[in-house]
Amino acid sequence: MTALAAFPPSPALTAEPEHALARRFVSGDEGSLEAVYRRWAPLVLSLAGQSLGDGAEAEDVTQTVFLAAWHGRHGYRLGRGTLPAWLVGIARRKIADALSARTRRTRIAAAAAARESTRTADPVRPQDAVLDRVDLVRELNRLPHAQRRVLCLAFYGDLTQAQIADVTGWPLGTVKSHTRRGLLRLARSLEDRAE
Repeated sequence: MTALAAFPPSPALTAEPEHALARRFVSGDEGSLEAVYRRWAPLVLSLAGQSLGDGAEAEDVTQTVFLAAWHGRHGYRLGRGTLPAWLVGIARRKIADALSARTRRTRIAAAAAARESTRTADPVRPQDAVLDRVDLVRELNRLPHAQRRVLCLAFYGDLTQAQIADVTGWPLGTVKSHTRRGLLRLARSLEDRAE
């Protein structure tokens, strides 16, 4: 069901003079929202459809426009322009937002695809994975007992910090401090070994 199918045309609602309808809309008369939508949703939907080239996205934008218009109706000034022109202004901003969001999604997808292709182009050999685990265990064993215990419970026991606090009897803040210090120390040690 399309956005417009939700409100089929009604001659009684579309016959009201524009200025009277605009006054009711600005005053917050909920019945006027339906009339405004029925009268000008085809205009907004047409603009969105032409700009976005996607019917479903155009319908979403159309609904967003009328929702924004209703919530921002106090910003409309009766003597400064027509209600449909004000709606078109909102529509242009919402269409621009939708296009920007589409561009961001495309960039994110492209970046993810590039990372994935890099990852598959340079697969980790099983021998390297074993060596990495050996390095990690060696560096874990060099940590102070409390830091090692917290990190082992987190990594190998799959426990949250709150669960680790319950198991060890240490305050949660202490567990968090040991976790942070242990991770920082591990990172420094592993970076030094990589160089």
